[in-house]
Amino acid sequence: MAKEKAKDPADYSVEEKLKNLYALQSMLSEIDGIKTLRGELPLEVQDLEDEIEGMTTRIEKIGAEVAELKREINERNGKIAENNASIARYNAQMDSVRNNREYDSLTKQVEYAELDNQLHEKKIREAKEVVDAKTTEITRCNLEVNDRRVMLETKKEELEEIVSETKAEEDKLRERAKNLEITIEPRLLNAFKRIRRNSRNGLGIVSVQRDACCGCFNKIPPQRQLDIRSRKKIIVCEYCGRIMIDRELAGLPSETQEATPKKSSRKSKAKKAES
Repeated sequence: MAKEKAKDPADYSVEEKLKNLYALQSMLSEIDGIKTLRGELPLEVQDLEDEIEGMTTRIEKIGAEVAELKREINERNGKIAENNASIARYNAQMDSVRNNREYDSLTKQVEYAELDNQLHEKKIREAKEVVDAKTTEITRCNLEVNDRRVMLETKKEELEEIVSETKAEEDKLRERAKNLEITIEPRLLNAFKRIRRNSRNGLGIVSVQRDACCGCFNKIPPQRQLDIRSRKKIIVCEYCGRIMIDRELAGLPSETQEATPKKSSRKSKAKKAES
């Protein structure tokens, strides 16, 4: 027997389209509820990972600066050693000078070399102070990174525990939602997803309650409510742009049914008071 061909989503009636959309919204709202259980943990984990990465990069940068300063210190120590060798040579040459001009020239060479040594020694002291400060900063940053890593592991464990508890349910809902999306016309589905993205509560299709939109709570004119109940075309809220569906089609209890328990509870309270 030949397999029955799947119905084209465009061939569904407006009533069927609205019903499928509302069913999809219900599943997605359940998924949103599961995400809410995780709270801010995913964001906290991401923030800690970004912070650790930033601090690690900073430590590497400071380490490179320290290495460059140490290289500079070594170079200056080398130049001081060269100057000391030149000074010793100039002093030795002074013992065999033939006139004052040669003596004065050697004396000036010694003075220049000594001044150059003083400059190098000053720069070395300054560089060592910077190296000490940066080494201290690296130590502090490493301690902070270690603290952040401990916090990250704790947050990850908490998140993994919550995810493991809800993953099976979430995967099941996502699979059902994916199968349901196939039955919805792509143009309508894209519009629905766009509305969901732009709404704070993630609702793309809502019902009317007490003559108001359940998404933005603005009043819906009677004629528009009649159009929604007629299910002849897709109606959107003129205030928030959400797709509208009547309560009966959404499978929600009527407002009179919702009010009945309240009335009965008031009567029971009144009887208790009389007794």
